[in-house]
Amino acid sequence: MKHFACHWLAVSSLLWGLVARAETRPQYGGTLRVMTHAAPTSLDPADARVPESFARRGITSMLFDTLVTMDETGHPRPGLAESWQSSGGNLRWQLRLRHGVKFHDGTSLTGEIAAASLRLVNPMWSVRADGDSVIISWDVPIPDLPAELALSRNAILKRDGGEGVSGTGPFHIVEWQPGKKLTLAAEEDCWRGRPFLDGVEIELGRSFREQSAALEANRADVIEIAPEQAHRYSPGKGQLVSSAPAELVALVFARDIASPDEKLLREALGLSLERGSMHSVLLQGAGQPAGSLLPTWISGYGFVFSTQSNLPRARQLRDRVQTARIWTIGYDANDPLARLLVERIALNAKDARLSLVPTSVGSTDLRLMRIPVASSNPRVALLWIAARTGFANLKIEGGTVEEVFATEQAAIATLRVIPLFHLPAFYAANSRLKDWPVRTDGTLDLANAWLGVAK
Repeated sequence: MKHFACHWLAVSSLLWGLVARAETRPQYGGTLRVMTHAAPTSLDPADARVPESFARRGITSMLFDTLVTMDETGHPRPGLAESWQSSGGNLRWQLRLRHGVKFHDGTSLTGEIAAASLRLVNPMWSVRADGDSVIISWDVPIPDLPAELALSRNAILKRDGGEGVSGTGPFHIVEWQPGKKLTLAAEEDCWRGRPFLDGVEIELGRSFREQSAALEANRADVIEIAPEQAHRYSPGKGQLVSSAPAELVALVFARDIASPDEKLLREALGLSLERGSMHSVLLQGAGQPAGSLLPTWISGYGFVFSTQSNLPRARQLRDRVQTARIWTIGYDANDPLARLLVERIALNAKDARLSLVPTSVGSTDLRLMRIPVASSNPRVALLWIAARTGFANLKIEGGTVEEVFATEQAAIATLRVIPLFHLPAFYAANSRLKDWPVRTDGTLDLANAWLGVAK
């Protein structure tokens, strides 16, 4: 009897070992069900009509590729370009394309197609094909061009002149309902290798509440979690992952300062803001209060910019202005956090004897904006943010930390933008989903994800 028991124990241990090893070995098959809050109406990453979001970038990475990618340490790595070199003091760059890459419609990747794709997005560049290479030049140096080319907006697409697009990514389009649903299937002949998943179904425009309910009811495999709700997420509901702070929340004025009085009033507003209380109460401790445009993990110097409020000083500045107009402050009506933040900002301003009227419609004097950071490269990231906060002509001649810091300091000093917070991106998934890391830019990497057995 003892012999039988020992034999059965050995067999059981072997079986459990085989099951455990099988569970950790990637498996092909299955369709991943995803839900997002964003509802993009175009799949073209160059379409400026579509608001930038983590979801949009994630979709772009599944369908399209860039010439260059960025690794987790912020260094450029080969993508569709297998190598590159610069000359003339970074005035001219040559990128040699990878051989054997095909678009989803069967067309081979060529220098002409890549050059046409880049010219559409970067009209200031001179871009031309040279055999199996792409030549990019400009009248001023582009020191961080590889990092620039890694932006999702610079993904290489084959456009048909209308709404149709074809990419080289691990998934191709099966069904597209703009703003509602996107169905993808694995690209069998992808140059990166076939993904493990057979397909991905993405439901767009779903509220965070709807997403959470769908995950609990097993109607979704991976969802987004609002930063202010992450602290409530129970480990028993599934896996919770987050990125580094990858989103800037800031107040952005619609125009530059027009008078000395207006400068005093904007300074007073900035000093009245109690970021600490908003962070602990409204954000429930998620992210970090920010006085800088760039998160510290990117720039290394974000802590230099103050985030402290000073209500007595704010009142002194306000009282130096005889008459202060009432400002309208806008926010996204579909963003519950934005509404709460704007209401608290208006109360802080009232304490400093300033008048702010929140509204979700029409043009406004200033607006609460949420801007996903585009790159781990400080120069490229700062230029991206600047272009979306009213500094369209901002230039950084070099790429050193000192030059980036001086440029950011000067931009903040104009009081065109008042940084508030840097927030991570949060995602939750059921126990079936494996190998789904979050990139430094806050997007999910699903190229190598796979579905195991639910626990």
